Amino acid sequence: MSRNNGTTTEGRNADGTFAPGNPGRPRGARHKVTEAVQALLDGQTEALTQKAIDRALEGDVTALRLCLDRIAPARKDASVSFELPDIETMDDAANAARAILRAVADGEVTPLEAASVMAVVEQFRRTLETTEIERRITALEASK
Repeated sequence: MSRNNGTTTEGRNADGTFAPGNPGRPRGARHKVTEAVQALLDGQTEALTQKAIDRALEGDVTALRLCLDRIAPARKDASVSFELPDIETMDDAANAARAILRAVADGEVTPLEAASVMAVVEQFRRTLETTEIERRITALEASK
């Protein structure tokens, strides 16, 4: 794009941004290289899969890892189970944080799992805080 003294090229707004009607690449459109690779692989997936399985069975560690990753992929997330008090007030959120720290100290959960649970508790505490502030503002406005 070139700008000269406030003038812009065609298809642009005065501030240089794209004007409406220029959507760019259509959603779902693929790059030409991707399409070419896909065309080469079409019809060969069964043979390639069988070859990877054969190589894995012959002891090829890379092929074995590839096959196992498809059979049993690494877990992205796991549920965590431990005692957590009900959270209805901000003080309850502090008690929940203590319970999470205690669970880590006792080895019931890992520090990483605890961090995830603590983030959920913190978000809920913020929600409680926002609700409380809104309630107070509404009460102040009603009293005037």
